[in-house]
Amino acid sequence: MPYYAYILECADGTLYTGFTNNLKRRLIAHNSLKSGAHYTKIRRPVVLKYSEEFATSGEAKKREAEIKSWTRMKKLGLFK
Repeated sequence: MPYYAYILECADGTLYTGFTNNLKRRLIAHNSLKSGAHYTKIRRPVVLKYSEEFATSGEAKKREAEIKSWTRMKKLGLFK
């Protein structure tokens, strides 16, 4: 089963970084379900801007943490 580290752009222009094992389902949750992250629930709609696939959850979590430590400009460099 693949795992993903991803970046969303929220309606207010902010960025959200996360990881999941089902990118499509997680994007739906962020945009419409109560199970979406609180940060994105109040900044809907969100758009998937970037994702990377990994073989293990540990790799995806590590990459998520790495990306979260970056500046906004460095994150934007991944997809703009």
